[in-house]
Order: sequence, then structure tokens, then C-alpha cells
Amino acid sequence: MSGHSKWATTKHKKAVIDGRRAKSFAKLIKNIEVAARIGGPDMVGNPSLELAVSKAKKTSVPADNIDRAIKRGSGQLGDAVDYQTIIYEGYGPQGTALLIECLTDNKNRAASEVRLAVSRNGANMGDPGSVAYMFARKGIVTLPKNELTEDDLLLAVLDAGAEEVREDGDNFEVISEPQDLPAIRAALTEAGIDYDSDEAGFVPSMHVELDAENAGKFMRLYDALEDLDDVQNVYSNADVSPEVMAQLDED
Repeated sequence: MSGHSKWATTKHKKAVIDGRRAKSFAKLIKNIEVAARIGGPDMVGNPSLELAVSKAKKTSVPADNIDRAIKRGSGQLGDAVDYQTIIYEGYGPQGTALLIECLTDNKNRAASEVRLAVSRNGANMGDPGSVAYMFARKGIVTLPKNELTEDDLLLAVLDAGAEEVREDGDNFEVISEPQDLPAIRAALTEAGIDYDSDEAGFVPSMHVELDAENAGKFMRLYDALEDLDDVQNVYSNADVSPEVMAQLDED
């Protein structure tokens, strides 16, 4: 389970939507700046920038904000901020694995805030490499099921490089290699299939199903980490049954 999955759906229902949206915009803008700084402002020759812009547009970030982020990141508006990507590892409830992906201009601040959020919510930090081996970097496209069947979706994306299609509650997830994301998006568009999000993220090789008590603890931990400005994504192998998810929604 990760930032793009069931936890995000449940969290969205419980959150103050405007505040969450503002934080999401800020993180997406930061991704655009970094991609433009590393690979330049031309999306044709910079697939990382093209992906960051596509994701921002999908989340309704205004075009003016996107344009300014590209210019700022590529140095057209002065010196660009030097962001670093850092991944922290840890253990959540029931021994679940955590990958906490940060994008920050202050490594000490990011480390301090992440450690504090983890310790305050009954989790533990891990050494580098302690849980990373349980995850693989993949392209992930999320879309609502609606009237769509798994066979329909597979037919649309298989030749574009999709490795598998997974059910995730009311959604499907199309898993691929990160470099195949543009082809997956193009195939979905050609088939007239709308999607909610596309990103390069970490997919766990195994899952740990949480009971209701530990699912609640995990959600509080997840929210605390997601609220940090330097945290871009939280990935975990935590899983939860529909029955437990319904119980959490009631609570």
C-alpha cells in the first residue's frame, strides 16, 4: 500500500480537502522544478519533466504554476533551489515495511521531522537497505473501474508494456517499467479510457494484512508523514481487507 492507494482514498475522505490540495500542489510543483533543473525545460527531451507535468495537470495544477515551475527549475528566473531526493526506511505496525521518499533543500530538517513523526506514532526507523529489497521501482497508473473489465484494460495496455493489471478496491492499477509510462498513457488515451494518476513509485513484493487496531495506527502514521512538507511519497507493504477499511471509515 502506498500514497497512491487505499490509504490515500480513506485519508481524502477524512481530510480538510483544501489544505490537502495545497500540499499536493506544492509537492507536484517541486517535482517539476527538480526535473527541469536536471534535464532542462524541453519536455520532448526530458521524460522526467514530461511525467511530472502530466501528473500535475491530472491533479489540476494551474498551467501558469506549471510554467513558472519549469522556468524556475531550469534557472530562467534566477538560481534554482538545489533539492535532494532522500529515501528513509522503517517499520510500521505489525512489522510492515516503510519507504519514505523525501525531496528537500535541507537534509537535516527532513531527517529530524521524519524521525519525529515515526517515533511519535509507534514506528521505528530502519537502516539503509533494511526494507528496500522488498520493493521494486515501477510505473503505476491508477484508474477507476467504472464499467471497465480487467480484460478490456489488459487489451488496451498489454502491447504498450504493461506487466500486470491489479484490482485495488474501486480502482485498477496498471503496473509497468517506469520508462513505459508514456506508452501506457498513450494507449489508454487511444482506447478512450480515462485515468486518475500516473507515477513512478515503489511496489512491494509481498504484503502484510493489518487488523483493525494496527490499520488505525498505520493510518495515523501515514497521515503524520504525508503532512510533512519534505515528504513526497510514503510506500508500504501494509494491506487491509475491505471489512477493516469499512470499519475504519465508520470510526
